[in-house]
Amino acid sequence: MLQRTLAQSISVTGVGLHSGERVALTLHPAPENSGIAFRRTDLAGEQGDIIRLTPDLINDTRLSSTIVTDKGVRVGTIEHIMSALSAYGVDNVLIELNAPEIPIMDGSSLPFIYLLQDAGIVDQKAQKRFLRIVKPVEIREADKWVRFTPYDGFKVTLTIQFDHPVFNRSSPTFEIDFAGKSYVDEIARARTFGFMQEVEMMRAHNLGLGGNLNNAVVIDDTDVLNPEGLRYPDEFVRHKILDAIGDLYIVGHPIIGAFEGYKSGHAINNALLRAVLADEANYEWVEFAHDEDLPDAFHELTFKKAA
Repeated sequence: MLQRTLAQSISVTGVGLHSGERVALTLHPAPENSGIAFRRTDLAGEQGDIIRLTPDLINDTRLSSTIVTDKGVRVGTIEHIMSALSAYGVDNVLIELNAPEIPIMDGSSLPFIYLLQDAGIVDQKAQKRFLRIVKPVEIREADKWVRFTPYDGFKVTLTIQFDHPVFNRSSPTFEIDFAGKSYVDEIARARTFGFMQEVEMMRAHNLGLGGNLNNAVVIDDTDVLNPEGLRYPDEFVRHKILDAIGDLYIVGHPIIGAFEGYKSGHAINNALLRAVLADEANYEWVEFAHDEDLPDAFHELTFKKAA
């Protein structure tokens, strides 16, 4: 299977969920083996340099995955666009923005799926590299845990736990094996969510300044406030899977393995990635010269249009 980039540049504008700032975002095609990179066009000098994404650049995980470089450059809330890039197996792209945060759009990854579809995806000449998990790796923090186990494909299983009546209406656990299920159909539409009682705390820390009912599911003491309700009966856990897929794709390559999590979040997801990469006994890099040799889960990387 070959590496992929965009057929052409494409732009969109939106608002940052946490910063509340207006953001102009442009995705550009990028050369083979250049990876996923970001550039803040509003910054000059070294701060305006291209930032090639790696897991050790995620240095702020308060309610999102945020790049913070040694020069103090921030690119926040990257998990949703990363999730969309993962869905289409985009290896090489330059993401430019003129603000410290990726726009939230509607709170899901679907707008970024549409953006990628409009730009088009093209194969390049170099072989795509996959990160294959070859031994179990687990991280535990208090009552949370995440783990990778070897698996000939890509499967994600997550369980959430919230003491609130809204969450008792659907199963707290969702599993998706991409050998038989579509990211676009099952995951992409799930929106980020939050609680009304947390708004004042978040805004005191300059977070959630751009949040509203158009870009998040908002929950009060008893119910969902959004007039249209939920997009899936179990939208909350599906969104956590959307986030996890984006967090894991920060490694820049598709992962062959099974990911499981209980009450996972951005910080522990990133800690798991770092733990895998810290020991070469945990993984191997693989390529597939013939698409028929791919694990079934990655046949879904063929270009599927969103309805």
